Amino acid sequence: MKRFYLIRHCKANGQEPSAELTEEGRQQAEQLADVLYDRPIDRIVTSPYLRAVSTIQPLAERLGLPIYQDDRLCERVLASHELPDWMDHLSKSFDDLDLKLPGGESSREAMNRGVSAIKDLIQRPEENMAVVTHGNLMSLILKHYTGSFGFKAWSRLTNPDVYLLEFSSSGGTDIQRFWI
Repeated sequence: MKRFYLIRHCKANGQEPSAELTEEGRQQAEQLADVLYDRPIDRIVTSPYLRAVSTIQPLAERLGLPIYQDDRLCERVLASHELPDWMDHLSKSFDDLDLKLPGGESSREAMNRGVSAIKDLIQRPEENMAVVTHGNLMSLILKHYTGSFGFKAWSRLTNPDVYLLEFSSSGGTDIQRFWI
């Protein structure tokens, strides 16, 4: 059995890769470390974005584990330019996985990227992993494994948020929200 704590980063001061956690986000990262500390975590993998790394840093320090970065866990780029109606486009992208805006990636492309990172981690010898990513990509990974995770579920995600994904050796997947 493989267990993944799929984590959305804590509150941050923006969306760019170098955006730092807010003061509240730093407190959330400490709270996240408190909650996950007693869990058997063997490996930590994160998006290289600063807010994702900073989210898991307190737990990594407490567990004495290195943080591995994987570019495939970066947030999905919806478009290369600002969209005043970006929420409408994002909603449509959950229904039409191949919808691709100029300079962006489709939901299917992002989903495949994120799922490939998860599948590679399943092949590793470690059994319990913390995987830190971003809200849209997290939603698409969950959509891949549940088939039903959509825009409404994305809109209910919190910063941070945690889902426990359990992969059995028989190929079954159990998913439950872990963060409350």
